[in-house]
Amino acid sequence: MARRALYPLFQVGNPQLRVFCPNFFLTLVRPGREQPPDTVQFRIPMEMTKCDVKNYLEKIYSVPVGAVRTRIQYCTNKKRNHLNQRVKRPDYKVAYVQLAQHQTFEFPDIFPTKEAEQEEGSLEAMQEKFMEDEKQRQKPDPRRGGVTEWFGL
Repeated sequence: MARRALYPLFQVGNPQLRVFCPNFFLTLVRPGREQPPDTVQFRIPMEMTKCDVKNYLEKIYSVPVGAVRTRIQYCTNKKRNHLNQRVKRPDYKVAYVQLAQHQTFEFPDIFPTKEAEQEEGSLEAMQEKFMEDEKQRQKPDPRRGGVTEWFGL
């Protein structure tokens, strides 16, 4: 049985001239529960260890890492496909990285919410909501492909 090498094999030569690209990918995950501001959650491959995660972040991204905790998330196989066979999603490993030196991480807000300038119960807010609903209702349906509404499909 052939084993897959996780790391590049040693080669004779000047070590400063060799560049090793990692075989792993870390995925930053938005946590489901509230976490401390200095903790970041990643989804990592099952073969990756705590030392690998720490070295990966420190060497490649120059992020000072204080501690790494990992856990394996086992997925259920309760779902069935059209042939009534059990379908199991693959298991994955989760790493909780605690940053060092009082650094904090805030997940970026990609979709900022519209700032509410008026109060919720005011007349202006109700009129604004009515106008937005009316504009949405008057938009033509993009699925109709340019056919008018009075022509039934």
